[in-house]
Amino acid sequence: MLTRQGAAVTIASVALIVAGRLFGIFELFVLGAGGASLVVAAIVLVGLTRVHLDVGRELRPNRVHAGQPATVRLRIHNRGARRTPVLALRDVVQGIDRAASVVLAPLAVDQTVTATYALPCERRGVLAVGPMEVRVSDPFGLASVSSAAAPVSELLVWPAVEAVLPLPLGPGDDRDTDGRPSGALAVHGEDLYALRPYVDGDDRRHVHWRASARHDDLVVRQHERPAPGRATVVLDAHVGSYEGETFERAVSAAASVALACARAGRHFRVTTTTGYDSGFGADRRHLEAVMEHLAVVQLRDLGHLPTLLGSLLRPGRGRVGSVAVLTGARPGSAGWVDGRDPSGAPITVVAFTTGRGGAPEHRARPGAVVVDDATSFEAAWNQALVSRPGLATSGARSR
Repeated sequence: MLTRQGAAVTIASVALIVAGRLFGIFELFVLGAGGASLVVAAIVLVGLTRVHLDVGRELRPNRVHAGQPATVRLRIHNRGARRTPVLALRDVVQGIDRAASVVLAPLAVDQTVTATYALPCERRGVLAVGPMEVRVSDPFGLASVSSAAAPVSELLVWPAVEAVLPLPLGPGDDRDTDGRPSGALAVHGEDLYALRPYVDGDDRRHVHWRASARHDDLVVRQHERPAPGRATVVLDAHVGSYEGETFERAVSAAASVALACARAGRHFRVTTTTGYDSGFGADRRHLEAVMEHLAVVQLRDLGHLPTLLGSLLRPGRGRVGSVAVLTGARPGSAGWVDGRDPSGAPITVVAFTTGRGGAPEHRARPGAVVVDDATSFEAAWNQALVSRPGLATSGARSR
């Protein structure tokens, strides 16, 4: 109950009382007794003080990408029958050994005030905020008492993302003449999905002559729904593949590619060597589930990247679409593959390395993108997709 200042005053008062008695100096004795009386009065005052507060805490927003701002909004209501003393609110942010402190002026009966403070969101993960303590102290700061005011709230910090291009369309992804996934022009009957513009190679027997006359261009019948664009993101999470902070950059890259594919309308999938597999999806809920996993994924000494790739690309496993493999460039790390899998889907392997201009042996490999400390993933990735033959992407750059 005593504060540091109260403990110091207590020790000094006792010393003055003892010195006054030993040396017969009455003034020292009186001074010590006065200090001791002040400490006792502070303890009694704090012990008799009762506050009745309703404290609410709101995280805005409750999910953010690393590097984005987040705030905590506090709402304090005095529901007691008397005016409160000066209050100190302390909110612990677990995991980073920091706490937020807010000092409130006395609140009148039935008065409500709000206060806000910023949260540090530099790294991905779960930030546990709280429990909150309300501290009441005497005017001299000699004694205080604390009580719990709000439970723990959690803020989920997703990986940081960069503005990158989506993965290119692979074999089996239907495109229109602009390279984009086909869209329906008209629908007629249960056995006809859509009409689309004629492209070289289409069977002339599928030309819809009446619709072609209306559109002043050849239009063909499409009896099957076009296969949606698919993309697979593979994250190597083996502890032996990375050096320094390169794993964090790889996780951020996986989140960036997934977000770009979602915005481009791809059905995307994220899988890791730790056994996680999101399956294919394209809606907001699927994207949020992927981000939530990437927010907490950690390096583990299990799984093998070549084994995972072999399983994903094995004939008969179904269409995986274009593939992005994110790994480290640590000597001995595995997982380097050539530019296409047996089904013909393009594969882009990204290696993250420390230093500058490192991993020259990896730069010469087909389908390889090396990202060092002097290069941003955004720049390296976008340049690789634009410059590599046969890997032209569709869709605009993510923003």
